[in-house]
Amino acid sequence: MILQGQVGAQQVADGAQTNLRQGKTGESMVSELHGRFYEQVYRGNVYSIGSGPTALSANTITLVAATTPILGVWNPGTSLVNLVILQAALTVYANTLTTPVGPGAFVWASSIGNNAISTGSAPFNRKTLASAGSQAKAFPGGVALTGLTNNLVIFDGAGEIATGGPNTYSTTTALQLGGAGVQNFDGGLIVPPGGVLALLNTTSTTTMTVAGRLLWEEVPV
Repeated sequence: MILQGQVGAQQVADGAQTNLRQGKTGESMVSELHGRFYEQVYRGNVYSIGSGPTALSANTITLVAATTPILGVWNPGTSLVNLVILQAALTVYANTLTTPVGPGAFVWASSIGNNAISTGSAPFNRKTLASAGSQAKAFPGGVALTGLTNNLVIFDGAGEIATGGPNTYSTTTALQLGGAGVQNFDGGLIVPPGGVLALLNTTSTTTMTVAGRLLWEEVPV
């Protein structure tokens, strides 16, 4: 089957039926009307969790129920949706002028089969601006995964998430550097019912502070 289209711009009213638009060499022409997340945000399906400045601790590198993710989300086992991860962002900087200890590599860790976590907060709805409507529980930093059934497992590095600036941390008072970045998943990672996703660092430190965001769409299973 060969698709037939019309070459050139079209002037049409709302509700009109039109031909597919093609270029002069027969290629399909696509234009973007809104931002890429707009439709699902408008439908009320996109949520996020954000953390204000939070100092790292010994528990941001562990893999047990005492772990306090930098950013995290739990999809309860009774949930009727998948959490489709769209984007994550992070800023990290030294919070002391004396011998800051770097955070090590940032990594993503996960766990499945979790039905009894008793902590977490209601995510932020990107349409209504209210912390309501989500089937998930979010972890904005400093909150333990109390009731975690199965320990976390590191499965991926978060190499893009804090590379927007120099990733070196001075041991003098003359220079304090940090980093910031965004990791676009665009649906390439799903947290199923019972799943936990957590962003962790890998070197124990209290001299680094982070702030970030985790963004996802909730899609019926």
